[in-house]
Parts: sequence; C-alpha cells; structure tokens
Amino acid sequence: MTLTTETFADVMESERNRIHEEREALMRQQSDIEQRIRQLNRDMQAVDAYAAAKAGKLPTASRVAKVRSNGAAPRTQHRGQRQAVVDFVAQNPQGMSRGELLVEMGLKGDKSGEMSVSNALTALIKANTLVRNQEGKYILA
Repeated sequence: MTLTTETFADVMESERNRIHEEREALMRQQSDIEQRIRQLNRDMQAVDAYAAAKAGKLPTASRVAKVRSNGAAPRTQHRGQRQAVVDFVAQNPQGMSRGELLVEMGLKGDKSGEMSVSNALTALIKANTLVRNQEGKYILA
C-alpha cells in the first residue's frame, strides 16, 4: 500500500481548481441560456409583428422600434435612459461593457443614443449605482 504525502496546500489547490472549473462550466451554461432567451425574445417579436401585419395594422414608429432588424431589444424612448441601463446591467450579473449595452439596447450606430448611454453610465457611476469590475464591465454596486 502506497501512502501519498499530500499537503494541505495541495488539497486546497486541488479544491480551488475543482471549484474554478465548475464555476466556468456554469458561466458557460448561463451564457448559453441568456443567448437562447435573447433568441426567444426576437422570435416573439417576429410573431407579434406578423400578427399585427395580419390584422392589417400598419407599422408605426413604436412598432418598428420593437421589431428591429438585428433582433435587439426595443429602444427605451419612454423610460429614463439611466433606468434602462440599470435594468440591462441587472439582467447580466457577469457585467456588461458599453458596447454590449449599446447592442442590447438597439442603439449601436445611433450617435445620439450612444451619447445618452455614455452619459447615463457616467451619472450611474457617480451615483454609486454601478461600478466597473476587473474586466472593465459595468455591474450593480
């Protein structure tokens, strides 16, 4: 019978590695689930748009904003931009970069919208509502 001389440090390193691997696997699953939810939201928007067209309703500006060609979430014209940013960040506990926020909010390429999000991020940081993590992504404070 062979006895191993595993030190406490070895045991802790092994446990740290096991936990890290399990955490990474769960984060990949979470990312896959979030991507699937975004796809289902786009599918639902397409079904709603089809139903509206079938009912003979002409697309209005608000309907066009809801069914964007890139499948992104509708613009948040009637809510405050700061609250919209907080809502999107809250839905992504791992954090979101400015670019990710712009895409998710459907504002990528809209100079005015991009500036509005930048201003909201600055104000939310100053108000201690958001902070930036080590990866430079915005998370709830």
